[in-house]
Amino acid sequence: MEGNPEFRLAEGEGVWIPADRGNRWTVVTEPGTVAFPLLTHPSIAAGALPEPRRFVIPDGWQDWLIQGFNLMVTPLTGHGYSQDALVDLLRGSGRRPPARSEGTRTCAVDPPVMPRAGGAREVADELLRNPALDLTVTEWAARVLSSPRTLLRDFRGDTGLTFEQWRLRCRLSAAVEYMAAGYGVGQVAARVGFATHSGFTRAFKQQFGLTPHEFSRALSARPVASGLTQRPAAARQADNLMRMMRAKDTPTAPDMLPAARTPSHTNNVHVLIWTYRGSGYLDIGDHRYEQERGVATWIPAGSEHTTGVRENSISLPLGNASTGDLQLTEPLQAQFSPAWDDYLMFCSISARTPLRPDDYNPSHILDLFADRVAAQQALSLPMPTDSRARGAAMDYLRRIGTSGGSGLDVSADVHRTFREQTGMSFARWCYAARMRIARDMLAGGAKPSAVSRRVGYAHLPTFSAAFTRFHGLSPRDYQAHETEKA
Repeated sequence: MEGNPEFRLAEGEGVWIPADRGNRWTVVTEPGTVAFPLLTHPSIAAGALPEPRRFVIPDGWQDWLIQGFNLMVTPLTGHGYSQDALVDLLRGSGRRPPARSEGTRTCAVDPPVMPRAGGAREVADELLRNPALDLTVTEWAARVLSSPRTLLRDFRGDTGLTFEQWRLRCRLSAAVEYMAAGYGVGQVAARVGFATHSGFTRAFKQQFGLTPHEFSRALSARPVASGLTQRPAAARQADNLMRMMRAKDTPTAPDMLPAARTPSHTNNVHVLIWTYRGSGYLDIGDHRYEQERGVATWIPAGSEHTTGVRENSISLPLGNASTGDLQLTEPLQAQFSPAWDDYLMFCSISARTPLRPDDYNPSHILDLFADRVAAQQALSLPMPTDSRARGAAMDYLRRIGTSGGSGLDVSADVHRTFREQTGMSFARWCYAARMRIARDMLAGGAKPSAVSRRVGYAHLPTFSAAFTRFHGLSPRDYQAHETEKA
């Protein structure tokens, strides 16, 4: 916008853009660039940095900033740690907290029950991330494409609380975390969304029977387990980020990223998550699906689940799919090599922020995942052991869909090796690979027209005829059969 400065950032640089309702900013990235937009709490730099400012990211801060983005766009929180000691203290039971053993984490009062309905759930997730947000019900309804009446009904029906009661409890549970982490009462009131100190004191005492100052003094006299839960840890590091941007000193990078998990919840769409660093897990019922480095997992819509990451681990959401676009009843996983990291981070940013290509298509993640699963499963074809023949096979798998599906120009020796070691000619092997990939994409819910293009057929009827010859069913009949089995 005219009058705003222009910043050209190099790798490892960032720019602080202060909240200003009178200005609009545009972010443009060059090809091959991954840029993370991070929203900070309104109270973090209130009045401290009124002007835009470029800053340098010191060594050791990159993973924390990526995790900051993750906490901004997902329901991951520090909730779920042992809470008995703080609950006892707040309720005045006088029971001394148990001694801290190795692995014990900071106590926290859990937030209220989460609503299940789509719009109400989006509002609740956002308030968990930033309890200070002070939108009206009408503003929230417009934000999540709902109506005020529906939003209020869903909060009451799913949680037993009115929207105002739910938001108040969310704010007070966050306040307990901040005070347990050492923040002053005045700071806490602003961070969790109370306009006045007296209003915060009144609400806190009504809920817990102690004023915030009485609670803070009790904490000082009888400290609970050391360490920070996710929310105050993020806030403290964000304060350090402000110091970094003021260029007065370079704060020390966090020693580690704390473990985190989501509350148990369901989604009304399939959600794809990917482990970028370390490891994590997905729990559905009694079954645990491990998320090792590079693993991406589709979480089926309607499945009550919990996801979590271990210490020094990061997982990112890659996108969503509707139940009409993808038929899925069980989690589906695929492995991505580190070479995919930058592109998958780009996918995550495009899926959850306005920073995306002009021609962005949300459904592209379906094809990307289906391609990866199909490529992995195509390797179950008989593979030659000869290095040159195996290299030709892998090259062909990589090029399917980009070279018209035609076979590679390989030597007579490679043709002979294929026949000797796989029982198929190279041309027949390539045909089988295309049909195997097509089969798996159809089973995953991809449309026949998209599958046809992906495996290199220019015309759907030609693909249908080839698929029918190989599998004995047309693509549509095969897909219908797999859907019935599921």
